[in-house]
Amino acid sequence: MSIIIYRDAAANAIFVEDANGVQFLNSLQAYLINPLDVVVSIKDLARDIDIFTGIPFAEFIDDSAIAYGATAPLTVNALNAVFTGSGSDNAPVITSTLTVNTTEGVTINYEMVATGGVGYEWTNLPAGLVTVDGNVRKIVGSIAADGVYTPTMKAVNYFGSDTETLTITVSNPPYSNTKSVNFNNNDYMNASALTSNPMYRAANGAGASDAWTICGWFKGGTSSDSNQTIISYGGTDKDNEGRVWVYWDGNSSKEQIVLKFGSEDDWLRFTTPDNSLVDNTWVHFIITYDGGTTGSNGGSINDYYSRFEIWLDGVSQTLTKENSNDGWDSSIKNEQFRIGEVVFGGEHMRNNDKVDEVAIWSSDQTANVAAIYNGGTTHDLSALTTAPDNWWRMGDGDTFPTITDQISTLDFTMFNMTVGDIVNDTP
Repeated sequence: MSIIIYRDAAANAIFVEDANGVQFLNSLQAYLINPLDVVVSIKDLARDIDIFTGIPFAEFIDDSAIAYGATAPLTVNALNAVFTGSGSDNAPVITSTLTVNTTEGVTINYEMVATGGVGYEWTNLPAGLVTVDGNVRKIVGSIAADGVYTPTMKAVNYFGSDTETLTITVSNPPYSNTKSVNFNNNDYMNASALTSNPMYRAANGAGASDAWTICGWFKGGTSSDSNQTIISYGGTDKDNEGRVWVYWDGNSSKEQIVLKFGSEDDWLRFTTPDNSLVDNTWVHFIITYDGGTTGSNGGSINDYYSRFEIWLDGVSQTLTKENSNDGWDSSIKNEQFRIGEVVFGGEHMRNNDKVDEVAIWSSDQTANVAAIYNGGTTHDLSALTTAPDNWWRMGDGDTFPTITDQISTLDFTMFNMTVGDIVNDTP
């Protein structure tokens, strides 16, 4: 078998390949035992050993498969010309950049370069990065999660080693909205109903500490059902426990967003004007609650009404305001939290209703409605001056059946749905 030898400039070492594999070496010397020999030997000067002894001169070829010489003496001279300057009696020095800046999922292609390096090692490589077969100096792959990663790289030769830390900074990819979630029949999504949820409250509204804001994009389908749940949080006892219930009335003469706050017997209800939404047309909604009291005294009903406001496409709506038994003056329990189904069950979105970019705040964001709506252009809500407590992209960056909370860890799980319900339909 031929022996391939050439100088690898990037590795600053001599590439040697024979039947036993590949080596990167330095401090080599070719020689003849006898000037009339037709065989060549090569010594590793650093280790003072022969790596090849008595090899026919024609077996030595370069990376283009060209023999180094027509005779043994010519081959020795040509090889030593390659070997000259390829090594020294110094430890290696890593000279490649020590920082990489990238974004989630983008391919990394990095090569360690060292002066005088012979061997190369990597430790603590983050998940997603691997070394390249045949060139351990190079790492390739991508990293899925943003953060700072610090693998260690090492170059060695017979005189020592150099160890450096490669700092890889992975950022979130630029914001892009390409997905939403489509709902049919009995589809819904469920998340843990925590007391940390902004819509939870322990008793009648105590003020700013109980305030919340909900926003999202909604596209109504063709169903005329009057109670198609967009989002719902609270108690599951329909008649006796309170809840936050935002739903779509798809009746052709109505086509409204409705907020019902309280139980089935005691409630406040707020309805946008007739035909304030249009079938198969995206609309942005924001609903705010200032955290104040919401019931028990009929003489204060207008105060209770004033706690809530609804905006569609950035415009505050003239609401129809109604109540039963002077509103709701008790807790909103942490029993169920759902998109697409009311917490006591049923009342689903139907016939291709779609939802996108849902977020909630634990504060009244009335003052920031314009910034949240952003002129009707979806945007990175985490970059707002007051970011939401929870934000679900509704498909972008998600893996079925999980809809990931981009701010915290309150993920939704899709039920009665398929991966096909994450669709390419966005505002």
